Amino acid sequence: MGQVCDPTKPGSNMDSDPYQQAPKTPLVMVHGFGGGVGLWIRNLEALSRSRPVYAFDLLGFGRSSRPPFPSDAIKAEEQFVNSIEQWRQSVGLENMILLGHSLGGYLAASYAIQYPSRVSHLILVDPWGFPEQPQTQTPVSEGQTEVVKRPPLPRWVKAIAAVVSLFNPLAVIRAAGPWGPGLVNRFRPDFKRKFEDLFDDDTMTQYIYHCNAQTPSGEVGFRAMSESLGWAKRPMLHRVHLLPPSMPLSILYGARSWVESSSGDKVLEIRNHAHTEVLLIKEASHHVYADQPEEFNRVVENICSSVN
Repeated sequence: MGQVCDPTKPGSNMDSDPYQQAPKTPLVMVHGFGGGVGLWIRNLEALSRSRPVYAFDLLGFGRSSRPPFPSDAIKAEEQFVNSIEQWRQSVGLENMILLGHSLGGYLAASYAIQYPSRVSHLILVDPWGFPEQPQTQTPVSEGQTEVVKRPPLPRWVKAIAAVVSLFNPLAVIRAAGPWGPGLVNRFRPDFKRKFEDLFDDDTMTQYIYHCNAQTPSGEVGFRAMSESLGWAKRPMLHRVHLLPPSMPLSILYGARSWVESSSGDKVLEIRNHAHTEVLLIKEASHHVYADQPEEFNRVVENICSSVN
């Protein structure tokens, strides 16, 4: 797994090293499905000004190795979580502020349940896999049904969901060969827009393509953990009570995201509001860190400052 470390370490152009006098708990950032460390381009520099920041490509994604994953949901999740623990051991971190986005949020929560002594504060950003898959119809009385409404899913989510039911989620991109980058541009034009002030070409969509054009691995694990339409087979709301009540937990949602913030409200109830906060980032969709980077960085920095 690759890592991005604190730029104020020896060899940087900073005048002094503030960690010599007051070491800060490192922030570790875990990306979501199909992503990589490059998606944190708007966040790493700002957040690393006050403490060490680490980011890595999840096992089976980006530039990490591509091992086979089991088809069993529990075993696939264990393989992801074990890889995070192996990474922590190799880097030598005693504890960390653990931040995960989307799939990374699901895995960060699972890691915190299994290794609570290593997590000083858990930050979940638009986390995937928390609620149960809703029923399309709910019985009201004999002979009657009531349709349950839910927010519309983005086109790219529906496209992935359709593929997941038959193949690995990103099989179409690989099957397209040289037309793969064009498919990414077609289904995810928002990625180019989110970073257009940094790149005036297809750098970001090319990055996403190359992150996912390799041998399927992490997405096989994701498929094993997913129900239709991307719901988790093992919803995290069923396990969130296993987090130590004393572990601080912050959940950030994009106010315009397709991920419902109601799961955060349920987490508040489950934890009796103890050491738990749910925050909405205005004008942000699922990729909160890219849509509103300044506000995201400010909120995360404030959370980290509450640790030390």
